[in-house]
Amino acid sequence: MKAAVYYGPGDVRVEDVPTDDVGPDDVRIDVAWCGICGTDLHEYLGGPIFTPAAPHPRTGESLPVTIGHEFSGVVSEVGEDVTRLSEGARVVVEPNIPCHDCYYCEEGHHNRCENAAAIGLQTDTGGFAENVVVPEPQVHELPGDVSLKDGALVEPLAVGLHAVRRANLRPGDTAAVFGAGPIGLTAVHAALDAGVKRLFVSEPQDGRRAIADRLGADVTIDPTTADPVERIRAETAGGVDHAFEYAGVDPSFNAALRSTRRGGVVTVGAVFEETTETDLKEVVTTERTVQGSQTYAYPPLSHRGEFDAVIRSLAAGDVDTDAFVSATIDLDDIVPAGFDAITDESTDLVKVLVEP
Repeated sequence: MKAAVYYGPGDVRVEDVPTDDVGPDDVRIDVAWCGICGTDLHEYLGGPIFTPAAPHPRTGESLPVTIGHEFSGVVSEVGEDVTRLSEGARVVVEPNIPCHDCYYCEEGHHNRCENAAAIGLQTDTGGFAENVVVPEPQVHELPGDVSLKDGALVEPLAVGLHAVRRANLRPGDTAAVFGAGPIGLTAVHAALDAGVKRLFVSEPQDGRRAIADRLGADVTIDPTTADPVERIRAETAGGVDHAFEYAGVDPSFNAALRSTRRGGVVTVGAVFEETTETDLKEVVTTERTVQGSQTYAYPPLSHRGEFDAVIRSLAAGDVDTDAFVSATIDLDDIVPAGFDAITDESTDLVKVLVEP
């Protein structure tokens, strides 16, 4: 079958790969749509980061690997011990497989697992392929009123929702999002859905600021022409209650930090390719909190966590999914119309969905 295989920075090839056998607890999914994620882009530009250069301790896989982890599709085969799903089911996949044995898994914090393995990054299968074989617990069935195309957005929307939940943002709070890329925009949506009183978005690309406007941001700022910290402090009581960092670069993190009020919270969810320097007096003397946000609840808790919450929101029509999807392309075009196009500095593309 055809699949997009990652060999290293700037090197993704569409080629024939073997299909996997279906084990007793597995399901085969014919992929309908798979989104190009910010993590995929970081791998393409500066990896390997999460993809394994050496054999992964759990899966044994190493480069090259089939990538893609934001995908939906239709179940075409089920293992003999699978009872929850059947052939023909329309589904979305939660890609992160916890070990269930470490301290964090035992405590119920599966997304902090020390030994997690991610489908489409650290396994022998991924969503940029004609079909995938995955363990049944990773699969969520979609209700009939959620399209497979919208289903491919569940994973990134769950990331933004988890960040807002982790920040403990409450109705009436003020917030700022730094970086309106694919995941930053999901944080914009989640913050607005949580009842934020006033929302600022700092983003240098015109098209992405336009999407933030469409989603309902109160103020969008181009940081190349205006200082977002000065603007935010001038229009709030010395800063916002919450800042979310999704640009993944040093200046953006420090701006996010300084844009929060004393006692404010900075939630960082971006993938940083380089180290960041900051003045810790901006944390100590102001009692600001800086915290990370790692994806969302993993199985088994994903079936009562952000994944299912997002699916319910999609079914209710609460998400403007068209605002997130910039383009749809064929798998054969994933490099020129996907990775290369999105990483072009002049692009207005945000989320590109790939059809095998």
